[in-house]
Amino acid sequence: MQRYFIPPEQLGEHSALLTGDDAHHAVRVMRMEAGDCVIVSDGVSRAALVRAAAVTPSRVEADIVEWLPMNGEPRWSVTVAQSLPKGDKMELVIQKGTEIGAAAFIPFQSERMIVQYDSKKEAKRIERWSKIAKEAAEQAHRSRIPPVAAVQSWRGLLGEIAGYDLVLFCYEKENEAEQAGLRAAIHAFRSSHRALSDNELKVMLIVGPEGGFTEREAAEAEAAGAVLAGLGKRILRTETAALVGLACLMYESGEMGGV
Repeated sequence: MQRYFIPPEQLGEHSALLTGDDAHHAVRVMRMEAGDCVIVSDGVSRAALVRAAAVTPSRVEADIVEWLPMNGEPRWSVTVAQSLPKGDKMELVIQKGTEIGAAAFIPFQSERMIVQYDSKKEAKRIERWSKIAKEAAEQAHRSRIPPVAAVQSWRGLLGEIAGYDLVLFCYEKENEAEQAGLRAAIHAFRSSHRALSDNELKVMLIVGPEGGFTEREAAEAEAAGAVLAGLGKRILRTETAALVGLACLMYESGEMGGV
């Protein structure tokens, strides 16, 4: 069933209101008519099955049929920190990452990134990325929309590391070492943090650009508290690495029956 995220003030105790792009999609794309049902959520703490009562091209008034549980989020809160890739690869990471279960996205600048960062275009780009996250969250029946942060500098990203329980730095050179993969890093963390290992964790996954990370960046990330981890013997594209790493974390958290 179609799901829409609406502002909290548009979800009342007995009724809900769809406006703007949501109403346009419901009416023009989904061909909604009075009597049809959809799911709406405020993206914070409430979700409901609603039935359309009055429908116009720009406004849908609906009645609450029943309140629904907010159970569409993984146990581990995983933020994907992605060095800015070229083209529309960031859109792919955000769309598919939202479907898989990412809690948030932090685009950042790194030494070997290929794309030319333009701060003048940032607001428009963040707006587009946020819209992609919203649409993907609706499609995947998420309970919340993963926020997309403003583009961080490398130093800014390093400053974020201390706020997480576990930070995994995807580094291809770790593929050469025994027991240096993502799974081994997670299991080592569990062994040394047993009080946290079975609870909700705040995790960051750091993924480099097409050119990879420099040795200096790897050393600085490790000094800031990140764990260097490989993603296997094969070299992955940047967008593939983000999604593979995220899927592995979802599995290890028990989201897919891994625990």
